[in-house]
Amino acid sequence: MKNFNVTGPCVPKKHYMVDISEKLAEIKKLVDNGSYFTINKARQYGKTTTLFELRKVLQNEYEVYFVSFEGFGDSAYQDESSFCTAFVELFDTTVSVKTIRELNHFITEFCKDKKIVLLIDEVDRASNFRVFSDFLALLRKKFIAQAGEYDTTFYSVVLAGVTDIKNIKLKMVADGNYVPKPTETKTVNSPWNIAVDFEVDMSFDSKDISTMLIDYQNEQKIEFNISEISEEIYTYTSGYPYLVSRICKHIDEKLDRDWSVVGVEKAVKILVTEKNTLFDDLFKNLENDKSLFDLIYAILILGEERKYSIDVSTTNFGLTYGIIRNENNKIKISNKIFEIRICEFFISKDESVTKKSNVLKYDIVKNNRFDMKLCLEKFAEYYEEIYSEKELTFLEKHGRLLFLSYLRPLINGEGFFHIESQFTDLRRMDLVIDFNSQQFVIELKIWDGDAKHQEAYKQLSSYLEKKNLKTGYLLTFNFNKNKEKVKKISTEIYGDYEIFDVIV
Repeated sequence: MKNFNVTGPCVPKKHYMVDISEKLAEIKKLVDNGSYFTINKARQYGKTTTLFELRKVLQNEYEVYFVSFEGFGDSAYQDESSFCTAFVELFDTTVSVKTIRELNHFITEFCKDKKIVLLIDEVDRASNFRVFSDFLALLRKKFIAQAGEYDTTFYSVVLAGVTDIKNIKLKMVADGNYVPKPTETKTVNSPWNIAVDFEVDMSFDSKDISTMLIDYQNEQKIEFNISEISEEIYTYTSGYPYLVSRICKHIDEKLDRDWSVVGVEKAVKILVTEKNTLFDDLFKNLENDKSLFDLIYAILILGEERKYSIDVSTTNFGLTYGIIRNENNKIKISNKIFEIRICEFFISKDESVTKKSNVLKYDIVKNNRFDMKLCLEKFAEYYEEIYSEKELTFLEKHGRLLFLSYLRPLINGEGFFHIESQFTDLRRMDLVIDFNSQQFVIELKIWDGDAKHQEAYKQLSSYLEKKNLKTGYLLTFNFNKNKEKVKKISTEIYGDYEIFDVIV
């Protein structure tokens, strides 16, 4: 019996898998053209599985060699001789090759009169070593020579890893692992600038996800709405392969196969509270790069809009790590799961600047029902206490964080919230809170006069319509120094919708 796999590569006979045949066909076109390229995607994005399946697709037309640099020990990268020996042994154990020059000759002879495709996985393992840069430079030189018909080399080379190999030398120089030779320019030319751009979308859309669920349904003989569940899973994951499989695995193994919208929400609740290697990497990358940390904090917590530019190194790193995506030339967090976890991360990091509320969960939750109106009323009281103790500049920066910090312990264990990033801007933020079978939409806004406040009713009611809800919540922070402070707690009727309006 198959299962949903979240550790290591997927095997069709053992695991439920998305049908990636269309993606493989696109990749094969690059190979058929004799291209060299890199499958450059974030961790746990299905790169190794893709290479395994690609090898099957190619092996009837090409002689295919699969290499994983993860299997090379550290000693293989210490010098030219060690690397050349380790690499050549993958092809022929009877030949002794000690130098790049000898490796050049070996590749020429080995590839003569053959169409050999070389697949190299886990190139990040080698990306900090100068000998790997020299190896790429050799491949580049031979690729150009083969195009000129005066040398023979691999027909196509496919690398897979997180690191952008085109910028490997720049990364090595920055990390202190590469000292440019006197003949090299200050910009340090890439040894991999022969590679074509890899533009195959490795994420899964709802149609892709449905192919896996169809396989599951056929084998398990369980009836459920595949289209609806696929859409719901995609809504939370944006098709990040590991997250898709993780949600499915939780539903199948921990939630009594509850293949419903509620079941997906329960699986998300489990996922966003667990510790796994993907989240470990996510937080490590944020901790190790202050500029990336500040960028994500500004977008997610402060509601700032940042334009997307791949030429900005911070943007490039965020994209490489799979944290951000480009949406209409604006930077967005790549999926709702990451939004939820990163919000939790930022709240935990900033607990030192927020004051703990004395509101307890049992004050707000009765008979497993969350009283959002009471929650906001209590927050208004809490905020008044904070307001008298903090400077206005502190509140302007941390006002929304104060509410998120206040909310978190009240829903922990039974619910979660995420920020609707497509609606987020400097003056407003939309929160969607799921608590058991309840869902709430809260718009957090900065006071900008009564006319703008009326616009917020329209914006919120429009979003309520999309979510098929009749009641919404509006929490507005007033930081106006020059006008009389506006305070308000009321229930307003706007068209067909009830809006609980709180101004603090």
